[in-house]
Amino acid sequence: MKYARDAKPSLNSDQTAQLLFEALPWIKSLTGRTVVIKYGGAAMVDAKLRSDVMSDILLLKIIGARIVIVHGGGAAINEALKHYDLPVEFKDGQRVTTPEAMEIVREVLVGKVNQELVAAINQHGNVAVGVSGSDAGTIVAEQLDPGLGRVGRVTRVNADYLESLMDNDYIPVVATVAQGEDGGFFNINADVAAGAVAKAVHAHKIIYLTDVDGLYEDFSDKSSLISNLTLGDRGAARARRHRQGHDSQAAIVRGSAARRGVPRAHHQRHHAAFAAARAPDRHRLGHRDAFHDGVVRAGPASPPARRVRVALGGSG
Repeated sequence: MKYARDAKPSLNSDQTAQLLFEALPWIKSLTGRTVVIKYGGAAMVDAKLRSDVMSDILLLKIIGARIVIVHGGGAAINEALKHYDLPVEFKDGQRVTTPEAMEIVREVLVGKVNQELVAAINQHGNVAVGVSGSDAGTIVAEQLDPGLGRVGRVTRVNADYLESLMDNDYIPVVATVAQGEDGGFFNINADVAAGAVAKAVHAHKIIYLTDVDGLYEDFSDKSSLISNLTLGDRGAARARRHRQGHDSQAAIVRGSAARRGVPRAHHQRHHAAFAAARAPDRHRLGHRDAFHDGVVRAGPASPPARRVRVALGGSG
């Protein structure tokens, strides 16, 4: 039995109206448009964070956005490699992937991580479809560098397959294992794969969900966090994102996405943006998101409004 007093909504009518009013611009901007979400970091292993992120991704779908999720699985791969006594090695931010390691990468990304993400989304309705990059040639690649082993450079993406899934009201969840031009398989950096997919499906926006603050001019200097980066900035070539003790060319990846015709790219720290969405929203006046001229509104907002805006990529 439940009493009426316990069934009262958490928001009053004025708060609800304010929430909808603040959300409408983002809803309007994304309805019917394709958004590619690169998903990685802590929210892939923390069940609560994963649930929060999946709920917000589903919100994007409910308002009419066409969603593609591209994921990696670095932590799970590292754990599996250690289990099989295989080395974990990186070179210039890329995982060195021997043929033996490639088998583990396939097993983890396609058989474990992908299925877990699909199951997490489908708890809210059967809308997600797991896709290996090797399925129907979704992602095809050639070897990037012999010194990296089975690490690939994307040569083409089967956009028709992804579009057909979205046309039928599904969310493709893509594991970054590519079909090789040589008949084998390649491990693809998830940032790079997401950019290639975004270009192929003519995405309106690409959102990078991760567990770092963003791009630093110098990672040792925390004051060098970059809030806005344009393709014309000479500093773009020097910006780096810290990952697992290595510097990766994330700024270059995001710039590449923009050059490929994706008009908006956002870097979002997910466990601040989603799990801590109840915290007050205090944007800096005049803060601009990457590759986009839209000024984020300054001043505090209600926590529910923040949750909607963050889910829509509106907070940068």
